[in-house]
Amino acid sequence: MDWLDWQFLNAHAEHTQQLISSSHNLYLVFTAWLVACAASLATLHMVERAANAEKTAAKTVWRWLGASCLAVGVWAMHFISMLAFESSLEVHYDLGITIGSLGFIWMGALLAMQVLNRLTLSRPHLLLAALIFGLGISGMHYSGMSAMHSNSLRHYNTTTVVLSLILAVGASYWALQMTISMRSTQGLFHHVLKYAISITAGSAILSVHFIGMWALHTFSTSGDPSQTHIQTNHWQLALMIAVMTLLLIASSISAALVDKKLQQKEHDLVRVNALLSQLDAARMLLQQVAHYDPLTNLINRRGFNQIFAEKLTDCATRGGKLAVMFLDIDHFKRINDSLGHDAGDELLKTIANQIKSAARSYEDVVARFGGDEFCILINIHERDEAQSMAKRIMQTLKEPIELAGRRMVMTTSIGISVFPDDGATSTELLKHADLALYQSKGNGRNSLNFFSPNLTTRASLELQIEEELRHALNEDSGLFLHYQPIFDLTQRRVAKLEALVRWDHPTHGLLAPDRFIGIAEANGLIAQLDNWVLRKACQDLAALTQLGWQQLAVAVNCSALNLVRVELADEIESALHASGIAPHRLELEVTENALMGNISSTSALLRQIRALGVSLSIDDFGTGYSSLAYLKRLPLNTLKIDRSFIQDIPTSSQDIEIVQAIIVMAHTLHLQVVSEGVETTQQFELLSHYGCDFIQGYLLSRPVPFEALHTLLEQLNKNPRPTSDYATLQLSGQ
Repeated sequence: MDWLDWQFLNAHAEHTQQLISSSHNLYLVFTAWLVACAASLATLHMVERAANAEKTAAKTVWRWLGASCLAVGVWAMHFISMLAFESSLEVHYDLGITIGSLGFIWMGALLAMQVLNRLTLSRPHLLLAALIFGLGISGMHYSGMSAMHSNSLRHYNTTTVVLSLILAVGASYWALQMTISMRSTQGLFHHVLKYAISITAGSAILSVHFIGMWALHTFSTSGDPSQTHIQTNHWQLALMIAVMTLLLIASSISAALVDKKLQQKEHDLVRVNALLSQLDAARMLLQQVAHYDPLTNLINRRGFNQIFAEKLTDCATRGGKLAVMFLDIDHFKRINDSLGHDAGDELLKTIANQIKSAARSYEDVVARFGGDEFCILINIHERDEAQSMAKRIMQTLKEPIELAGRRMVMTTSIGISVFPDDGATSTELLKHADLALYQSKGNGRNSLNFFSPNLTTRASLELQIEEELRHALNEDSGLFLHYQPIFDLTQRRVAKLEALVRWDHPTHGLLAPDRFIGIAEANGLIAQLDNWVLRKACQDLAALTQLGWQQLAVAVNCSALNLVRVELADEIESALHASGIAPHRLELEVTENALMGNISSTSALLRQIRALGVSLSIDDFGTGYSSLAYLKRLPLNTLKIDRSFIQDIPTSSQDIEIVQAIIVMAHTLHLQVVSEGVETTQQFELLSHYGCDFIQGYLLSRPVPFEALHTLLEQLNKNPRPTSDYATLQLSGQ
């Protein structure tokens, strides 16, 4: 065998017959190899398309097209390789047998495509498929070789034939296994593996052909030793077949690539549509979140403002009227504090449903602005319609509500403004409705009020007072203290002074606390104001001490809002340290309602203050919601009876009994008693008789500035039992 000249058999004699030598055209052999590799690559593309196709018909088309590409490619490789065969014989081919040999490989290729289309395949089934495909390749080869006719004798070497069969089956098994394994790869490695499989499979198929050719021995029948190779033009036919086959394979690969691109674009389009659907859903969700309250499913402030603007434009065009109603649930904070926020949320849902049921669902807009604040927008012809709607809502809310095992009745305060009477813009109308609501709450709640222009004046005045109060606190100007004596009935002397803040307003003159304390509490200034009073009172007491009043104590009021601040104890300690006053000379007065608002945190803070040595007094006793159990738990020193129980004694026997009971109860709890509002000697003597410890009131003195204290204290201590004339003198302010 001469590899350089592609001569596989050397001449030798067998049974006096001459063995004919042969060779192959190198260029046609390379062309055949190229066709085999291209057919393998096309088949792999078809396998991918069949696996990724979504329709059954498409899978079938790609399987058949893949089988056809593989069969035609392998057949063309064999035929081109046969045309590359050169010898001294006159050789021609039987066209029918040559074409018929295509059937063997086509059946094997179709089976291979069927196998590769399965998701899972057992090893025995894979071996059977490789055997059938390998036999198809060999069957195509040897049937194609039988189509070669010449004046010679042919003999096949059995060993070599078996070797070709083994190679065909082995290569088929390897190609099927690698193709199945290729499914799990992706990216660059996937493409490299695909081309590697194509080249290896094409080389294996070409090797099967040439091993089969190696098994063929041809002998001359004439015994003529002279052998001359016959030049043929088979390369032209081979080139034509190669070009046609490669064009067919290239078209199939192009179709596969185009289908892959189209499928990717279709998938991209599906993903885009899915993303658009998700974006629409997200947009709807965002709109829901942006314009609706998640708890009650009512429109929120933003959604309400949008609808409000549209309705204002419509009413301005056609000349209609709108009513804006602000609703605030009375004492809703108590529900959260006593039953918890979950119960409060359930109550808000119920109230929202009640408000919606009372409104006209087809045209009224009901919104929740936050917390327990609701707003309703209605079209009206007359103002009375808004009033009727508000009364209907108030009546609906009075229906008992089952909550946390309790039946409760809620009330609401309502403020109403009307377009165009009370404003032309949504901002103006909402502000005016809020002012009307503020008036309803100030009138004792559970009421409704329409906006009136004087509310704006009041609001402007309060805003001015707030700004000027803030300035007065920051600059420490205009604020000062008056002091009212508290008389000890046992020791017959002034024992304490109650510090009462006053404000010399630059425009409105001297203002009592009721004019600005509420504003300070509503605008976050009360802590700063209480701290100023505390420090000023300690400083004045230190100055009185320098004048000889070492036993005198001072009582300072503490706001309910300030009583929940953990910093309060540190501020008291700082004020005492700065003034040098002993802690027992300072008394902190807190109201009943402030104590009962949050008893757990309040009692802890009071114990911390009491640990400093500061005395604690409960002010306005009898006007709130205190109980003996709470009084027993709190670290109190003094109980101050509200003046409402004092002013009608001794004429009211009922008030006398109440006062007497309070004194007995307080002494039982080891508390001292102060009666405030004492204005007559009869009240003085009666309280002294019942064992009251201290009295305070106009009978002794009105609140006086610090400069008048020294003289007043000397007068009161010299005359411990006021007479009617002295009382008259004090009441007249002289």
